[in-house]
Amino acid sequence: MKIILPVAGKGTRLRPHTFTRAKSLVTVAGKTVIEHIMNNLLKIKDIEGFIFIVDENGDQIKDFISKKYPDIKCNYIIQEDRKGPAHAVYLAKDMVVGSDILIVFNDTMFITDLSQIPILSKNLDGLIYSKEVEDYKRFGVNILKDGVIVDMVEKPDKPISNLAQVGLYYIKDSKVLMDAICECIDNNLVVKGEYYLPQAFKIMIKNGLKLGAPTIEHWLDCGTRETLLETNKFLLERFNNNFSNKCKNSVIVSPVYIDKGVDIENSVIGPYVSIGENSKISNSIIDNSIINNNTAVERMILSSSLLGENVSIEGKTNSFDIGDNSIIKL
Repeated sequence: MKIILPVAGKGTRLRPHTFTRAKSLVTVAGKTVIEHIMNNLLKIKDIEGFIFIVDENGDQIKDFISKKYPDIKCNYIIQEDRKGPAHAVYLAKDMVVGSDILIVFNDTMFITDLSQIPILSKNLDGLIYSKEVEDYKRFGVNILKDGVIVDMVEKPDKPISNLAQVGLYYIKDSKVLMDAICECIDNNLVVKGEYYLPQAFKIMIKNGLKLGAPTIEHWLDCGTRETLLETNKFLLERFNNNFSNKCKNSVIVSPVYIDKGVDIENSVIGPYVSIGENSKISNSIIDNSIINNNTAVERMILSSSLLGENVSIEGKTNSFDIGDNSIIKL
């Protein structure tokens, strides 16, 4: 199996944090988004390689992956023309010949057992992973008959299905998908000027291929400030409870993630707080927030806040959304 990860998006909904870094490198619960995703993918056996579809900030992704995962085989392709997610996947066509593929988009993180792919895809040509949702009008949904997808509808007005597509796709024969995307491009089947995968999947279904829609356990959105904090909260409750050894006259309220080299003095931290390495917190009260590496917080009351790297903030307030390399005094 080869894994395609389109990571070329600008992450405009997460600005200012994505002005200086790729959106895949935004941190949540002590790890970057791409790190959470990679750690899940590496549980799969027999991976032939990873293919990252990147933008002009691709060197950030390449540097991070090479340092964090030096032993895995990776290729990087620049998507110079922003023509949508299906176009991004199509750029990898020459690298996946003869392989089955797993396509993973990085706007969301997922929790599911990917080792079950061979079992779930038995007698099928692919899997379009799904999640049952209440607000079906916000998503593209799969319509099933006898366990097989017969149609897909984008943001339906009527309750025809509550199985939302989550941006995780497995296809047994990569050529079949690439041919369908090529047909979309040749016939200019675009939505707001971009090519999307559901149109290609519809062509595959029309041609008689069978696609299943297994549901995942959890679907964690990292696309906005609010959803990033919700994902941070969920992951801290589920996985993390790390404490700094350098706490003086302070109270730590679990669950939290406090990285190495963090100094905390005369403060109350938590619940639901992640603090990056080499940061310093003093005389402050912080809850439900993400504070990145090398950041100093003094005499602050912070709630529902995101602080980038190398930030210095001093004073008193309630909520902040501050990018990298900032100095704030109040």
